[in-house]
Amino acid sequence: MNSTNRPIKKIALIRARWHSNIVDKCIDSFVNEWRVLGHSQDQLEVIDVPGAFEIPLLAQTLSRTGKYEAIMGCAFVVNGGIYRHEFVSSAVIDGMMRVQLDCGVPILSTVLTPHNFQETPELIQFFSDHFVMKGREAAHACSSILHVRAAEPVAKLVSA
Repeated sequence: MNSTNRPIKKIALIRARWHSNIVDKCIDSFVNEWRVLGHSQDQLEVIDVPGAFEIPLLAQTLSRTGKYEAIMGCAFVVNGGIYRHEFVSSAVIDGMMRVQLDCGVPILSTVLTPHNFQETPELIQFFSDHFVMKGREAAHACSSILHVRAAEPVAKLVSA
């Protein structure tokens, strides 16, 4: 339940499996913070995709079911040396925004693209810690936007 005493539908947490050791820190942090905020872990559904590029299409598919009140995409897009990682991250974020606007379901992003990443212990730890922070922030953002959408007069517009 939320502050309007209206049950919250499911929240989908879509996570890319590339760099799962780092990405999972965000998901775990989101889940923990969601509970701290007084919500139930049962409201959360974690769904895996191979990489970041697959997030927008799955977000669109899930949003059209009417089962999810919000969706978060989580990925760590790094320069693999073959193509520009900025292209991938831009396409993913643009796709997620389009889904949000087209389907009317909040789509939160913890898709992060570092300027420079090397698989050194120091950078792995730095980005792992950063994803923990982003998970907490995303849980607060999700709770907040659901509260806003449930409040009058926005709730009338959302259900119309």
